Amino acid sequence: MEADKQTLAMNAWPPQIRDNVDVLDEYYKKAEAVLQPDYYPQDAPRLAKLDLLEKQAEVLGYKERFKRVRQTTRFRDGPNSTGVTMSASTLSGQDVTGVNDGSKNSTLVTYLSDAWNWGAEMFCESEVRYVEKCKNGEGYLVFFAWHGRNRGCFKANLHGDLMWVHAKKAVFLGAGAIATTEILLRSKAMGLETSSEVGQNMSGNGDILAFGYNTDELVNAIGRAVPEPGNPVGPCITGVIDCRDVSDNPLDGFVIEEGAVPHALAHLLQFMLDALPGSVVPKQEKESVVERTRAAFARYGSRFLGPYYKSGAIAKTQVYLIMSHDSNQAVLSLEDDKPVLEFLGVARSSHCKYLNKLLAQATEAVGGTLVQNPFFALMGQQVTVHPIGGACMASDNTGNTGVTNHVGAVFKGDGPETHNGLIVTDAAVIPTALGANPFATITALAERSVEAYAKSQGLTISTESNGILNLFGEPAHPPKVQATPEEELDEEATFMSASQVIENAGALQASGFGFTEVMSGFVHYDKRLKTDERETYELAYRTARSRCENARFFLSVQAFDINQTLNHHQHRGMLTGTFACASIPGSPFMVQRGEFNLFILNNKAPGTRNLTYDFDMRGVDGRKLHFHGYKVVDSSVALSPRGFWKATTTLYVTISEHEPGMTADPDDEDAWRRGTVLARGIMRIRPADFMSEIMTMSPTGSSLLKRAVSATKFLTFFTRRSLGLLMAPLATLQYPSQSYSGYINPTLPDQTVDVTAEDGVVTKLQVWEPTAYPDNDPANVRNLFMIPGAAVDHQIYALPTIPFNAVNYYTRAGYRVFVTVHRIGQLMVAENMHTTYDARLDIKACLEHIRAVHGPEKVYTIAHCMGSVAFSCGLLDGTIPASWILGITCSQVFMNPIWGPANMAKVLAGPIPMDKLYTALAGTWFNCSTSPDDKLIQRVVNQLLRLYPQSRKEMCTNAACHRCSLVFGRCWNHSNLNEATHRQIDRFFGGVNMRLLNLLMKMGYEGHVMTNAPDYTRLDTDENVEKLRGIPFLLFVGRDNAVLSPEATERTYERLCDTFGTVGPDGGEYKRRVVPGYGHLDPWMGRNAWKDVYPFVREEVDRVVRGQAYQFVEPDDRFKQMVEEGEMLH
Repeated sequence: MEADKQTLAMNAWPPQIRDNVDVLDEYYKKAEAVLQPDYYPQDAPRLAKLDLLEKQAEVLGYKERFKRVRQTTRFRDGPNSTGVTMSASTLSGQDVTGVNDGSKNSTLVTYLSDAWNWGAEMFCESEVRYVEKCKNGEGYLVFFAWHGRNRGCFKANLHGDLMWVHAKKAVFLGAGAIATTEILLRSKAMGLETSSEVGQNMSGNGDILAFGYNTDELVNAIGRAVPEPGNPVGPCITGVIDCRDVSDNPLDGFVIEEGAVPHALAHLLQFMLDALPGSVVPKQEKESVVERTRAAFARYGSRFLGPYYKSGAIAKTQVYLIMSHDSNQAVLSLEDDKPVLEFLGVARSSHCKYLNKLLAQATEAVGGTLVQNPFFALMGQQVTVHPIGGACMASDNTGNTGVTNHVGAVFKGDGPETHNGLIVTDAAVIPTALGANPFATITALAERSVEAYAKSQGLTISTESNGILNLFGEPAHPPKVQATPEEELDEEATFMSASQVIENAGALQASGFGFTEVMSGFVHYDKRLKTDERETYELAYRTARSRCENARFFLSVQAFDINQTLNHHQHRGMLTGTFACASIPGSPFMVQRGEFNLFILNNKAPGTRNLTYDFDMRGVDGRKLHFHGYKVVDSSVALSPRGFWKATTTLYVTISEHEPGMTADPDDEDAWRRGTVLARGIMRIRPADFMSEIMTMSPTGSSLLKRAVSATKFLTFFTRRSLGLLMAPLATLQYPSQSYSGYINPTLPDQTVDVTAEDGVVTKLQVWEPTAYPDNDPANVRNLFMIPGAAVDHQIYALPTIPFNAVNYYTRAGYRVFVTVHRIGQLMVAENMHTTYDARLDIKACLEHIRAVHGPEKVYTIAHCMGSVAFSCGLLDGTIPASWILGITCSQVFMNPIWGPANMAKVLAGPIPMDKLYTALAGTWFNCSTSPDDKLIQRVVNQLLRLYPQSRKEMCTNAACHRCSLVFGRCWNHSNLNEATHRQIDRFFGGVNMRLLNLLMKMGYEGHVMTNAPDYTRLDTDENVEKLRGIPFLLFVGRDNAVLSPEATERTYERLCDTFGTVGPDGGEYKRRVVPGYGHLDPWMGRNAWKDVYPFVREEVDRVVRGQAYQFVEPDDRFKQMVEEGEMLH
């Protein structure tokens, strides 16, 4: 119903409307063209409630004022004005609770559908909280609470950690009178300049709800879940008694309409109308006994036979809705950040009492009882279905008398200036009660406001009509993304990837699973926090905590296809939410289409699973940053529920600059490292938040069964992964695989030479030519001889499973690298009962070959573990002339092998030496490799080794690793190896014969090198040590070495210093270094040895070989590029 001219001419309206009451006519027509209101057809089934209202109009003397009203209900099938296919109304009377028969021609299927088809994006379950002017640019930030994914379970965070969207040009508020006013009130509290009139002069549109209870006639005004074509209820309102022009005073105008009660309230209605004390107005005493008896039977009929009993009181109850004029004195305010609406003076007005009297007259005329609104009867309060005002148009075009101007633009204060592009387009702008349904007027005013804004911006509103719309398909005009090319590519890539995931899940009708998580902690903003190490995160956390640099995220995780999520190696889910940290410029940040990975394998640390959070985030300043966080669940949680809780609730966070393309490949786990680090810290889940998180866990699917299956699969996967880590010592053993994996850096030798020792044993010498020349001069190439330990070969130096190995490092430094594979290494000949003392002959043969091919120049030698021991035997007994050696770097030991505590315990344990016991049970060869089909004794050993004493952080399930630890001791800190190296350790280790093991046990116990049994002659005599005079030594040992004691290198260092001194021509050439964080073999095989170990060894080699003044220059090669791009910094 259009507002009457008298109402539009009232002083409350701005002059542009009150002085030209026809100004809205063209906009009423535009609204009519879109909404297509129609009368209830004359040829349609008669409606009892409509007929009764017509009869009552005649009784009241208003017969000529009765008419059918136009309504946005469709009475025929076909497309509406915007192309949405509609269905004819089923006349069920369910309009109040949302009729779902496809007949309601509401804004959803008109304006909103049209907007969608022209590129508008719409988001549900989003509660706008406030609007803020952009500080660094045009437009507005609209902050909202997203209620999806059960986020409401986090009551403390839902309205605290708000999401936002940047409206670059304009914001049109159309949330309804109450919600729009609430938004403006909160926006004002948050700093938006507005009029002081916000929330004032609201109206209930003079609405009065009442009931004509238990009349003499069938009314049939109770909605039905299942329509009855032969006895239709009809639309909620079909007729009106229009009394708006009964007086020269527009405030005396009103309309009376009939209504319908929805099915959901049908059974409650009897109680409301009959049982509430004081709710029923008694009839006149002239009512006869028969009439009272009939009324009583009708009441009891409804009570016992239900509201649809045709002779019952409820079926004969008329529903009234009056719209009139109230005093416009309602006020909306915020108390504890919640809206409180107070309607003042509505029920006290004499006009309201007159209208109730009029309804009583109409009701008694048809034999019924007037039942006022229960709230009015009990508390003198009315109920309105049409709240209006709160952001009223100003009567003088200033903020002194209203909140908006004549086109809905919000005033900046109490003056005439308005915010550019902040416009109210709903009932909140209406400054007075209309005395009629306000829908048409609201729509007309909105049409006028939008047209005015379009003209002010030089825009033209298209009048092109749509074809038939497929609301389940794609819009004819997709949303336009306006961004810089690089940003557009990134946004498009992530958007398309996310869309594809959702579309695929929809096509498969897949079920999914989701939950919401809140984590909080401390993040420190400091660009110097570059290293991805736990110590760095802990330092940042402590610093941030001391400075109160709090951080928190509120993220929802959704897996759209549970099978895809669990079967894919990345176990992906999609992240949406917010991140906030006041110390980071741009906070709070919006998170869209981020990636969550559940228990993915960490290829950089064996036996480790990570839960990762990886996403771009946009700050309120428009800046895009990247967030990467990971939880580490490794062997340290074994048999420790407390440790497992700590690991799964602790997130190590890195905030970095966004680099274009860094999210293009979702399988690139290191893409986040490319951006410049801005901040680091640690975040955790609080127990209270974890309980809320559990409540948010929700499966999705098209049926209850699918949802149950989805939940079961997810929980099974989570439990299986958790128990596998928590119960690591009892988990299935990992045996060697037939396939090769993770060989990212195959470093094959340029030449392999068969070398024959003087006793006829043939071994190997692997040769690599330099890949760079110092000063670009091939003449500056020098030879470097490297000796591996027992049971291994050249691969410990040329490891193919790390990106930058020792051979890579030294060949690019201008060295020709030679690596011997001696008779106690990974060769078949190693099974022939050879020892370290015998292996000295292989080392000598290799040196002879080098001298024969490359001249008699002295050679610098790097020797590791038992290779170093073998080398010392040859030098001390004179087999290898010391004059051939330019310098020596000894890794872990040289001439004083001393076992670490665990290995010393093995030597001393039991009455039978370990080597003798093993020989008796399994033979003379112990293979570090094994398989599930191995001999029984080996399988028994494999299972017993589960109990090998290790600290939690060093536990693993690799059978080959266990066997290496048994015979040699733990050879590494597991955290220094990557997954590929550890998983394939059997490829880099051979075995050990019992004769060698016997000699090793004796030497390690007594602390010096020896000849073979039975003599066991000590070789580190003063006379023999004198042969080492003039040879520079660098001895280094890993601080965490579990094979040999640090005393092994310390004793040798002291012996050399005591023998040759620390000054003079023969002194000062002895150095010893302890490497923190490393064990026995990981200084060569560790993924970060390239920066922690190789450099200081090269510096010593360069000093001895090239002179003190030599300065190494990094070659411009792929390794330098990898380092500079951050690929190696982990």
